[in-house]
Amino acid sequence: MLGDPTRLTPVSCEEAEELPVEAWLVALASLPAVGPARLRAMLALGGPAEIWTRLLGLACPELVQVAGKRDRYEQWCRYAAVLDVVELWSRHREHGVGVAALGTPGYLPALADDLDPPAVVFHKGDPEVVGGPRVAIVGTRRCTRYGSDLAFELGRDLSTAGVGVVSGLALGIDAAAHAGAIEARGAPPIAVVGNGMDRVYPQRNRALWQAVADQGVLLGEAPLGAPPERWRFPARNRIIAALADVLVVVESHASGGAMHTVAEAAARDRAVLAVPGPVRSSASDGCFDLLADGCAPCRGAEDVLLALGISGAEARLLDPRPSPGVVGQQVLEALGWQPADAEQIRARTGLEMSQVAGAVEWLRAAGWVAVSGRWIERVGHSR
Repeated sequence: MLGDPTRLTPVSCEEAEELPVEAWLVALASLPAVGPARLRAMLALGGPAEIWTRLLGLACPELVQVAGKRDRYEQWCRYAAVLDVVELWSRHREHGVGVAALGTPGYLPALADDLDPPAVVFHKGDPEVVGGPRVAIVGTRRCTRYGSDLAFELGRDLSTAGVGVVSGLALGIDAAAHAGAIEARGAPPIAVVGNGMDRVYPQRNRALWQAVADQGVLLGEAPLGAPPERWRFPARNRIIAALADVLVVVESHASGGAMHTVAEAAARDRAVLAVPGPVRSSASDGCFDLLADGCAPCRGAEDVLLALGISGAEARLLDPRPSPGVVGQQVLEALGWQPADAEQIRARTGLEMSQVAGAVEWLRAAGWVAVSGRWIERVGHSR
C-alpha cells in the first residue's frame, strides 16, 4: 500500500468541486497495484472523480473486473474510504511535484501522441526542457568500466552538442550517461523514474537525482510514496522509448531492461544503435545480438548525431558559442573534461605559453572554459 492514509475525513462537496482532475488521478494512481493498464481501464469507465465516488459507494462490477479479483477491489474500497484526497494533492504541491493529465494543456507533447501515453505524468524540475533532439542511453546495471566510460562520454558529448539525454537513473549505464550530461551542462538531462519522487531509488544515485531535477527534469507516472516495485520498470521503459528520437544501447546482457526498452523503441519505429563491446564480455551479448539483427553501430556521439539527421555543422549550430578556432580547439582537446593548468595544456599541445594564455582568455570570454585560480575547466553550453 502506498503511504499511510489514516485520516477518516471524507472530501466535502465544496473541496471536491475545487479539486482539479489531476488530484483525482493522483488518488487513483495511489491505489495498491494500480499501474498504467489498470488506470487506463478505470478511466474507460468514467472521469477520475466519478471513479473515486464509485469506490466509496455501492459495489461496482465493472471495477471488480478491472481489479481482476474481488479482494483487490475491496482493498481499493477500503483505501479510498480513508484516503484524504485534498491532503494527498497538497502533499504533491508541497514537494514541488507537478502533475499533468493526458489531454490537458500542461501535458508533454512528446508523450501525447504515443502508442501508450500515461494517463498522468508527474514531474520535478522543468518539463519545458523536453524539446529539441533527444537520445535515450540505456544499458545494464552490471556494466564494465569500458561501458561506464563510454556512456559518460556519450552523455557529455551529446549534451554539449545540444541533444537532450534521456535515461532511467538506474545504476550502471543510465547513471553514467546522466553524469556525463550533467558535467557538460549543455542540453538539460531528462530522467524517467519508476517510483515516487520522494523515494530515491537506488539510494546511491541520490545526488544524481537532485542534479537532474536542478538542471533538467525528472518524469514518472507514480505518485509520492510509490515504492520501486519490479512491475513499474517495464512501464517506465516505454516512456523512455517514447521520449527518444534515437535509442543507444551501450552494454546489455542478452535479456533485461535495456532489451525491453529496445522492443518498445522498435514498436515506435525509433532508430536503435548498439555499442560494440569486447567479444568475451557477457555485458555486450545483447549489443552483439542487436548488431547481428541489423542495428547500426555506435562508436561515439558522431554516429548518434548522424542517426538524428544532424550533420556536424548543424550540431555546432545547436551550440550558440562562436567557433573556438584552430588554436582554441587544440586547447579544448588537450583540456578534455578534467581541470588542468596552463602548463599542462602547453605540454599536451606543444604551443607556446603565450598562445595558450591568449587562447584560454578568448575561450573564457566565449563561454568555452571557466577559470578558477590556476585551474582551467571546460564547460558545455546552456540552451
